Amino acid sequence: MPVTKRWAYFDHAAVAPLPEPSRLAMTGQIADQAENGDVNWPDWRKNVERARKLGAELVGARQDEIAVIRNTTEGIGLVAEGFFWKAGDNVVVPSSEFPSNLYPWKHLESRGVEVRVVESPDERLDIGAVNAACDRRTRIVAMSWIGYATGWRNDPAVFAEVAHKHGAYFFLDAIQGCGVFPLDVAAAGIDFFAADGHKWMLGPEGAGIMYVRGDLLDMLRPLLIGWNSVATAGDYGNPEVRLKPNAGRYEGGSYNMAGIAGLAASLELLTAYSPARIEADLLAVTNEICERLGTFGADIASDRSDGHASGIVAFTLPNVPTTVARKHLLDASVVVRERNGRLRVSPHAYTNDEDIGRLMEALATVSA
Repeated sequence: MPVTKRWAYFDHAAVAPLPEPSRLAMTGQIADQAENGDVNWPDWRKNVERARKLGAELVGARQDEIAVIRNTTEGIGLVAEGFFWKAGDNVVVPSSEFPSNLYPWKHLESRGVEVRVVESPDERLDIGAVNAACDRRTRIVAMSWIGYATGWRNDPAVFAEVAHKHGAYFFLDAIQGCGVFPLDVAAAGIDFFAADGHKWMLGPEGAGIMYVRGDLLDMLRPLLIGWNSVATAGDYGNPEVRLKPNAGRYEGGSYNMAGIAGLAASLELLTAYSPARIEADLLAVTNEICERLGTFGADIASDRSDGHASGIVAFTLPNVPTTVARKHLLDASVVVRERNGRLRVSPHAYTNDEDIGRLMEALATVSA
C-alpha cells in the first residue's frame, strides 16, 4: 500500500488508497490506450469479466448475476427506477441511510409509491420496527449493510427474512462492508445489492459491482439500453432488442476500462485472503483503537458489540471541536474524516501498530 509511506490512513469509509497492483493495472491500461488506441480493446474487455468473476467469488454469487457498474448510486437507481411499481406500493427504508440509498426511493413518491422511513437513531435499526413498517403492499425493503456515520452493522439475512415474510424483495447497499466482511448473497437471501469498489474493496472510484438474483432478471426493466445491453452486443447492424440473459443487460454502454482494470486487480488481492481473516484483523484493529481512545475520555458513538461492530469508529473528544481535531491530525499526516459532528476513523486490515500509534500520538497532542 503506497499510501503508508506518508500517511497513517484511517479513511476507507470515504475513499480508499489504491494498492500498488491496482495502480499498475490502471496506468498500464491508460498507457496502452495512449500508445495503441483501441488495438488491444479485446484485452481490456477481459478485465470486465475478470472483475465480474472475482466480484461473484467475493459475495457468493454466480458470475451471471453480477453487473459491473460505475458506482453504488447507479446500482440503487437501476433497482429503484427499474422495478415495476404500482401506485399504492410502498418501500421501507431506515432514516439514517446515506443519501444515495434514500433519495432514489423518495423520488418514487411522484409515481405514487409510499416511502416508509423507519427511525434508526445513530443507525441502530430495530428488526421489530422494520417488520411493523411492512405490509402486503411493501415491495422492497432497502437498507445499508453498515451505516456510514457510526458503523452500525446489520445482519442482512435477518432483514431479508422479514422482507420475504411480507412478500417483498430485499435490497442491500453493501458499500461499507463489501471486501472486509464475509457475505454470501444466496445464503443471506439477498435479492439485489450494489457496492462501489472505492472503499473497502480498495478499488478506484467509478467501478463497482451490482448483484441481481438470477431468477429476478426480468423483475427489473433495464434503463439506458445500449449496444452492450443485448445478446448480440457488437453486431451493430442487428436491430433486434434481445436482452442479455444475465446481469450484463444493465451495463448499457462503454465501460470505465481503466477503473475496471484497477478494480479487478484490487479484487484479486482481496480474494487471495480468507474473508474471515480480513474480518478478524479489521475488528482487532478497531477494538484496539476503541480501547486506546478511552485514555482520552473520548465519547464513542459506535456500537462495538458482537455482530454490530464494523471497520468504522465514530467519536468525539472532550472540549475539542471535531474540525480542529481533524485539521490537527491531517497536519500530523493522519487521515480521518468528520461525519455528523464526530471524528470517524476507518482503518483496514493492513493497518498496523505504527499507524495506530501515530493516530494516538496526534490525538494526545490535540487533547492536551
